[in-house]
Amino acid sequence: MSHIALITLVVRDYDEAIAFYTDALGFELAEDTDRGDGSRWVVVRPRGNGTASLLLARAKNEAERASVGAQTGGRVGFFLYTEDFAADHARMTAAGVRFLEEPRHEVYGSVAVFQDLYGNRWDLLQPA
Repeated sequence: MSHIALITLVVRDYDEAIAFYTDALGFELAEDTDRGDGSRWVVVRPRGNGTASLLLARAKNEAERASVGAQTGGRVGFFLYTEDFAADHARMTAAGVRFLEEPRHEVYGSVAVFQDLYGNRWDLLQPA
């Protein structure tokens, strides 16, 4: 096995999730295919990324709806690497992304925790 290709993220609505990930985070929409049963195969990924992508899966039942925004139990569960922390932080802030802290400069790099539109926690991280 060479890499993880997709990570499922349970969302409330396909279109609002696509808008957030493409507009606010700057991801690209890699695929949006109607599966014929009311569901879609929706894949987004950071631009220029050749490996990991997010499969946006609309919650289908109450148990899945309850997990939206809490898939990692409130912990940071996603790590978005950048090569220009200051520029990406400023762009994301201007796009309405909610950062939970001011940027920190740690031994391992520059980092700030943000939430996606559902409350999942992410690190924006530029490794040292």
